[in-house]
Amino acid sequence: MTWQVLNPYDQECIGSVELVDWPQVDRWLDEARALHEDRQARLPAHERIAILQRAIGLMRERAETLAMQIALEGGKPIVDARVETSRAIQSVELCIHELFASGGREIPMDLTQAGAGRKAYTFREPIGPVVAISAFNHPLNLIAHQVGPAVASGCPVLVKPAKDTPLSCKSFVEILYEAGLNENWCRFVPCSDEVAEKMVTDPRTAFFSFIGSARVGWMLRSKLAPGTRLALEHGGAAPVIVDDSVAHAKVIPPLLKGGFYHSGQVCVSVQRVFVPRAELPDFAAELAAGAEALTVGDPTNAETQCGPLIRPAEVDRVESWVDAAVQGGGRLAAGGKRTGSTLYQPTVLVDPPDDADVSRKEVFGPVVCIYGYDDVDAAITQANALPYAFQAAVFTDRMSWADYCVEALAASAVMVNDHTAFRVDWMPFAGRRQSGLGTGGIGYTMADMSEEKMVVVNSPSSVR
Repeated sequence: MTWQVLNPYDQECIGSVELVDWPQVDRWLDEARALHEDRQARLPAHERIAILQRAIGLMRERAETLAMQIALEGGKPIVDARVETSRAIQSVELCIHELFASGGREIPMDLTQAGAGRKAYTFREPIGPVVAISAFNHPLNLIAHQVGPAVASGCPVLVKPAKDTPLSCKSFVEILYEAGLNENWCRFVPCSDEVAEKMVTDPRTAFFSFIGSARVGWMLRSKLAPGTRLALEHGGAAPVIVDDSVAHAKVIPPLLKGGFYHSGQVCVSVQRVFVPRAELPDFAAELAAGAEALTVGDPTNAETQCGPLIRPAEVDRVESWVDAAVQGGGRLAAGGKRTGSTLYQPTVLVDPPDDADVSRKEVFGPVVCIYGYDDVDAAITQANALPYAFQAAVFTDRMSWADYCVEALAASAVMVNDHTAFRVDWMPFAGRRQSGLGTGGIGYTMADMSEEKMVVVNSPSSVR
């Protein structure tokens, strides 16, 4: 069996990958466990660093090819695909930096009489075989975030790419091989959902890394073998609260970027914007004008700002959600129409009903909703009302107001005067509630993929 990889813009086939069956995965899991258990087979840190350094060089040489592959298979505009490629290279660099910065620590033992005469220290060792399942929306950098830390930490890793975007993952794995990594340390595993579930829940899997839908992630978590550690990264419905003290000119551009970057197919994309009710008409008109000015089309064109959604069914879903919100009383300020099988206009909705799908679920499409508020506490309550909590944002010229909102918002990170989709690859990145479990970011992932071991030495009394 194969996956046919379609260009989401024109639905033309651009490649295919052969699926791996369970007997092969079973052998690879045996191999990964054996590699981990054979201490003589483990790669010393300097060899891992050398491999990652060579991989960085190869990625730099092929940066434009990698970016075009992202645009072709994922539909991300080429200008943004180039940024993703640069970030993926930096993510691998960060893996090396973390190896230089990582290490153990001394534990003071003579704080009580019971510990006197002893010395203690810790060091880190790889946790064991890693299984990673990734998402389509950042097909190169997400793989770098999951596979790079595993290689750097000395863990064998099996990686299943998203069905829609396996080519970038395959390219990254092949670059690691070309850089000198033996294939048994990193396996490219395109497979059926049934095989993926068996791989994830197998007791030989020591760590499970998942980026994707909450429904699938939490289901797989419930089936993990005892002892398997994990990290889940899902989505949210990111809220933004705008103060009446801030000029709209400071707010509209970042909201356009955070709401319509990759056509909203980002787990922390701006979705719900709360503005003072007296400013709602003007604010909505300005945001709508900005949305209508965005260039939608072929992601390989340098002028394109919003590309296609990943597949036609996603346009069907977004269209139905927007139509239902309008029928329920929401006002369409911009967009609201499909312009192709996978293209949907950047859309601005004003005061959609609280029970509408666009208000209570992750849209994962080019839709930003604006709500008027009379009291900031009411806006915060509405922002916090969903079972998701990821990144949020506030815009204000008053730091006291910002501090108040930062403390009150249910979020793992709050951006002040920036959009919710802001991220650099070394910062902690985590969902709360149903939005995830554990913390992403290169250093945090490497810590998850290793374990701290302590040594306590009972020193004999010195002979005098």
